[in-house]
Amino acid sequence: MPDERDIILDRRGAAGVVTLNRPTALNAVNGGMVRMLRDALERWRHDDAVTRVIITAAGGRAFSAGGDLRAIYEAGRAGRQHESLAFWREEYALNAVIRHYPKPYLALIDGIVMGGGVGVSVHGSHRVAGDRFDFAMPEVGIGFFPDVGATWFLPRLPGEIGTYCALTGARLKAADAVAAGIATHRVPSAHFAELTEALCSRDGVDAVLAAFASPAGSGPGDSEKEAPSPNSPEGSVTEHRGAIDRIFSAGSVEEILARLDAEAAGAGGDASWSAEVAAAIRAKAPLSLKIALAQMRRGRHWSFAQCMQAEFRIVSRVVYGHDFYEGIRAVIVDKDNRPRWRPERIAAVTEDAVERHFAPLESELMLS
Repeated sequence: MPDERDIILDRRGAAGVVTLNRPTALNAVNGGMVRMLRDALERWRHDDAVTRVIITAAGGRAFSAGGDLRAIYEAGRAGRQHESLAFWREEYALNAVIRHYPKPYLALIDGIVMGGGVGVSVHGSHRVAGDRFDFAMPEVGIGFFPDVGATWFLPRLPGEIGTYCALTGARLKAADAVAAGIATHRVPSAHFAELTEALCSRDGVDAVLAAFASPAGSGPGDSEKEAPSPNSPEGSVTEHRGAIDRIFSAGSVEEILARLDAEAAGAGGDASWSAEVAAAIRAKAPLSLKIALAQMRRGRHWSFAQCMQAEFRIVSRVVYGHDFYEGIRAVIVDKDNRPRWRPERIAAVTEDAVERHFAPLESELMLS
């Protein structure tokens, strides 16, 4: 019989092994999983027999596609926003624990990794991408914002890749992820079970990974074409890196769109790609777009703790707003993909509306 626990914690040799185990829900992270993982990390931190932590996932299709959005939607509609805020407070604290964990923390990522799944993987010391690796931060498409530490890690990707990911929700495959530094290693999916067993040995983590890792830029996943997600641009980030850095360095969402439109109207090799990217951005929530750009510009100058504090300030406002629930309704509940944003136009989002989301709270997020 399959194990029905949402998260499985195990000791194997020198490793503490975590398995996200909600495959029918694409391993979406819920509050119980957050608490169990943090408790396990605290135990293993003080256990000298555990020299490393490995986190993986069941099912094959997704490492973790994010958080439990339907539960958040239902809580919000019932006026129980405080329950969701309690979840985010715990989730962000867990992200910080992983970021500062004193032992190697290895995320073996095969399949979709978004939102909360990014939060329990990208902050670890080692991120291993399988052939089916499929990264995205698509939050602005549901009226939310890139969180779980995205204010920290996205601006620190090379050039303007982070801004591009934040505003478009673009999906990155394994080769782009390694090139951008989202993943540290690449291993064929067929070798993940063998890799896990090897990592449970007493051998050095880096030596084991070096023995299994594929050369950068190689692997069967690169040539596979999957159907794009709605309103997500296709194409390799590496292929369009010059255009990304040139266009997404602009100081406003409006200017980024103007540069994309100008590129699309030209005869260059990035013309069709630029048109597709502009269309993708225009489908997102206007307020979320401007919040996300502010995160990218400010986060590159902030400490990790400041970034997480800012995200908790933002979510504490977003959870009482309109767009987040409207986005979930349109994409997950009714699935009509026709959200009615407030405001509807990017130009209608004022600086004051953005700044309000970054203002201090009476009860701030405190990271130990």
